[in-house]
Amino acid sequence: MEINPNFSKRALEDYELVLRVQEGDEKAFAALLRHYRDSVYFMLYKMVNNQADAEDLTIEIFVKVYQNIDKYSPCHAFSTWLFKITSNHCIDFIRRKKEHARIVEANQDDRWEDGNYRYIQVETPDLNPEGLLINKQKANTIRAIVKELKPKYSRLIELRFFEERSYEEIAKIMDMPIGTVKAQLFRAKELLHDILRDKKQSI
Repeated sequence: MEINPNFSKRALEDYELVLRVQEGDEKAFAALLRHYRDSVYFMLYKMVNNQADAEDLTIEIFVKVYQNIDKYSPCHAFSTWLFKITSNHCIDFIRRKKEHARIVEANQDDRWEDGNYRYIQVETPDLNPEGLLINKQKANTIRAIVKELKPKYSRLIELRFFEERSYEEIAKIMDMPIGTVKAQLFRAKELLHDILRDKKQSI
């Protein structure tokens, strides 16, 4: 495949890492993650203006990049491709969130006799975590990486990203305050980044 002759040194280095990732080199992917994680996070934060959402979306983006890395074409810099994926994924997230808010608002006066709101279930096939985050080809690899975390952190990642549980649901399942769930999930994601950066690191 022909490489863009106008690539900068950084773009050429990224392309070399992409080739290694396509061959199964997880350390190469960790290098890409390390270089672009903060840029992606701050781009997302500016779009959603919410730290928790930006953190969750950052992981979703890099999983999406990992599972679609074979589709990358060197006619554009990797960073261009990455930020395009980031923008599109975030726009979809915002659209879904607005649609969910509209449905909830339309049903906000639907109450039980005791005055409490009824809980409505909205079917959202596109939010299925297996479809959104993990395809069949990459599932085993991603799950294997997650299982290298300590059990409590591995469970948090599984609940949040594989099962797409809310913080409230996780708090009930794990029997801990929501604040603790968020703090430990943040720590779990940091440890996951460490594993991707260096698969031999002990946690």
